[in-house]
Amino acid sequence: MLSRPRLLLIVATCLALSWWLAHPRVDLPKPAVATSTCPLPPRVGRSEPPLQTSVPPGLRLPTQGTATLTPLAGFSVAARVLGREDYRFGHEADFSPTDLALGWGRMSEDAVLDRLEIRQGGRWYHYRWQPPPPIPPAEIANSSANMHIVPAAPEVREALARVRVGQRIRIDGWLVRIDDGRWHWVSSLRRDDTGNGACELVYACAITPL
Repeated sequence: MLSRPRLLLIVATCLALSWWLAHPRVDLPKPAVATSTCPLPPRVGRSEPPLQTSVPPGLRLPTQGTATLTPLAGFSVAARVLGREDYRFGHEADFSPTDLALGWGRMSEDAVLDRLEIRQGGRWYHYRWQPPPPIPPAEIANSSANMHIVPAAPEVREALARVRVGQRIRIDGWLVRIDDGRWHWVSSLRRDDTGNGACELVYACAITPL
């Protein structure tokens, strides 16, 4: 027969084990952040549309080779990855190895995406549907975008390489203009534009799985 102290010890151990099983430790994903050279802008909430903010006075981004990067706006987006396309050739690839097609709002829902055909190529993002469209075409355009991602540091580049279609992520950084001699590449500053020049050029300080 067990003594009372021993019995109490067994009960306490069982209770502790039950609590631990019911409350397992969750390792939250850590963002890849280049804080020393890329301060974070205000960050968007998980279910909110992209957040664009003003550039603090005096903010300077590091040069890349002979190119100058000028911040045009702070940018934070929480979205679902609708597509990714990697690039190795062209001057653009020297800065942005990957384009991500991102969707937020109803453009992150399975019921909508299942009725859309999405593809990327040539630094463009295309979609089409069998009539009728799953949501108004203007909402499709305003709630999704193709974004050229410029990693701010090697750890951000590694995080970008792990991003997969269907994943939900948050990207924090800056919309930029890149000037390299007579060559330049400029980000859109609107979410409601389409066609040539409508893509965001994002200098990414952090990429965080959600």
